[in-house]
Amino acid sequence: MKPTKALILFLAPLALAACSSDPEWADPEAHEKTMELQERYAPLLVGTWHVERIGEKQRYFEKLTFSDSRNGIVGSRGTFSGLRKWQTRQLVTIDGEERYTDWQDVEGENGTFTGTWQLVWERNSSEGDGRNILSLSASFDDETTLSQLYYNAYSLYATLYSLTDKSLCFSGGFVHNGENDETVFTRDDAEPSF
Repeated sequence: MKPTKALILFLAPLALAACSSDPEWADPEAHEKTMELQERYAPLLVGTWHVERIGEKQRYFEKLTFSDSRNGIVGSRGTFSGLRKWQTRQLVTIDGEERYTDWQDVEGENGTFTGTWQLVWERNSSEGDGRNILSLSASFDDETTLSQLYYNAYSLYATLYSLTDKSLCFSGGFVHNGENDETVFTRDDAEPSF
């Protein structure tokens, strides 16, 4: 037997053994719960969602469309696209009479955007329990028409409160429902009503 063949026969079992071992996770429980979260909720997240709030001084619309994880692999990041329309107006007094100004776009906060999403279970280090996280990262598609100070549409690492086939609720975002910081989206491919 030639030395080269002997070396290959000796190294082959070592290479196969190195490739077949399972990875060791720093926090196996977090990894397991992340995989469970993704398997359960990623298919529900895929689709189009919107939120619209109209008040006397502010009107806001946002639509998010989540796509499948890359290559269909659970655990990889998925992509999403969005549309935001946000306008405000002021109540002013002219000749002793209160009137609203015309609606104005909020500078740097309107347009379309694209980015990535991921579902992760995170251990709360101070309390030892955990929370489900929806991580969104996106930038506006056309930065030239928007204020350079506001190029990020999202940089959100939010607690996922609930996700059903009809509603998506997470902490944070630009518009909140009620007095808490929850934002509730409805599954629908709607357009702004304004």
